[in-house]
Amino acid sequence: MNCTSKIASSARVVKAPAPRASARNVVARASANQDQVSRRASLGFLAGAAALGLNANPSLAAYGEAANVFGSKSGNFTGFTPYEGDGYSLLIPAKWNPSKEKDFPGTDLRYEDNFDAVNNLVVTINPTSKSKITDFGGQDAFLNEISYILGNSAMATGFESKSEGGFKANTVAAASILGTSVRKDKEGKEYYTYEILTRTADGDEGGRHQLIAATVSKGNLYIIKIQAGDKRWFKGAKTECLGTWESFTVV
Repeated sequence: MNCTSKIASSARVVKAPAPRASARNVVARASANQDQVSRRASLGFLAGAAALGLNANPSLAAYGEAANVFGSKSGNFTGFTPYEGDGYSLLIPAKWNPSKEKDFPGTDLRYEDNFDAVNNLVVTINPTSKSKITDFGGQDAFLNEISYILGNSAMATGFESKSEGGFKANTVAAASILGTSVRKDKEGKEYYTYEILTRTADGDEGGRHQLIAATVSKGNLYIIKIQAGDKRWFKGAKTECLGTWESFTVV
């Protein structure tokens, strides 16, 4: 029997006894002895109903908390699905689906929006001799080293392409860094994070928002890249992408 069945069963038992208002009318017409008996019976009924109620609540709580696979994480998981990978965890937008594409070397996980594949996320794991992310140098130096993750079209100009969203043909604007930061998790592990806007030569989105977080753990470089089309970004994708980006944690 699953949790839903248990809850439904408890609800039927609680509703079965007569309404309390009817019980009070019976008590009012009873004699002194009967009154005492009725009071004891009423108290017994209320205690039983309370016990059933207490039994139902933990079932509801357990059913709702089953998604909290990370234990220490708390908050509202509405709209996200918790995921535990090989040495990392994150929250994935609930309406995104797994994808078999391998965009980059070391791709361990890829999901994309079931409405528009321009919105997607990729997690890569690659061996490294570095012991921590700061061993790669500053954030600018590290971004230059992993520039391939933004796509070649975002890092070059002067090649043949069609016009997109007002951009001239055969030209593509370079990536624009909107923000960078270094954050630490509760274990003190440092992450390089980036928010970047790239202009691409395909589609009609006008650009791509790219959220990146990277860290080193146990001889591996972990990188998550979340992408959303510029138009989708302002139509709800921003909340999904930021939720995933901020939840990314490496053991």
